[in-house]
Amino acid sequence: MNKKSPKKEISLSSPGILYVVATPLGNRDDITLRALKVLRDVDLIAAEDTRKTRGFLALHSIKNNLISYHEHNEAERTPALIAKLQQGTSLALVSNAGTPTVSDPGYRLIEAALKNHLKVTPIPGVSAATAALSVAGLPTDSFIFAGFLAKKKAKRLRQLNELASEPRTLILYESPRRILTLLDEAIEIMGDRPGMLAREMTKLHEEFVRGRLSEIVDRLKDRAGVKGECTLLIAGHDSGQEIPWPVVKQQIEAAVASGQDSLSAIAREIAAKTGIAKNKIYAAALKISKEDAGE
Repeated sequence: MNKKSPKKEISLSSPGILYVVATPLGNRDDITLRALKVLRDVDLIAAEDTRKTRGFLALHSIKNNLISYHEHNEAERTPALIAKLQQGTSLALVSNAGTPTVSDPGYRLIEAALKNHLKVTPIPGVSAATAALSVAGLPTDSFIFAGFLAKKKAKRLRQLNELASEPRTLILYESPRRILTLLDEAIEIMGDRPGMLAREMTKLHEEFVRGRLSEIVDRLKDRAGVKGECTLLIAGHDSGQEIPWPVVKQQIEAAVASGQDSLSAIAREIAAKTGIAKNKIYAAALKISKEDAGE
């Protein structure tokens, strides 16, 4: 009588799968059991910084093959990684901290994998945006993640103007060198709203500074310097709070310059966002349109 052969267990690292693996922000224990298993079993790990990732893996007694994949080499390295996936290599993508592709390298690789009909699987875990949001004390039912704003002042101010009438909680990333500048600009454009600055989350010197934006500035400005990556949350626009007219005017100018909508549509949309009378906005849009046309 022939015995049935034992059923072969399907490997976690199935050929050709790209795993997008979230890793800790700082505390090494903020990693899921599933993430550790994937990092141990895949054929190759694409890491933003191989030294940091190798050090983290060593803390969990994991040895594996690593290849660097960051903003300076992702264009040239993506085709090679796609070829490996197509040949059956299982690949894990990790950033230095948190969830890959969320203001980190990786989008190009994900896009290319999907275009080539390859399987992409998330291994969820820590994200600085949601970690900060969960303890901010600001509305969490609806929020907007804007990541890092532009480094150039003119473009950054335009972005803040566009976000000024947004009713949802706003989440921003910023470097410690520019955080005070961003706070000052946000106050000038959006007003002195409630907010929270999260710094060094999950690390030894973790800090959460809550209060009005001006209060956060006061807490930071007397320090020798701000250290650690910063996540800034700002309360959304309250419909009962009037937005400064210069900010509204900039929104009108941008809308007219785009030429995508009629003046009536522009007036209707901006009035709904800001609570300012539609006829006032239409008059301003008409004036701006005539000035642009040289009338």
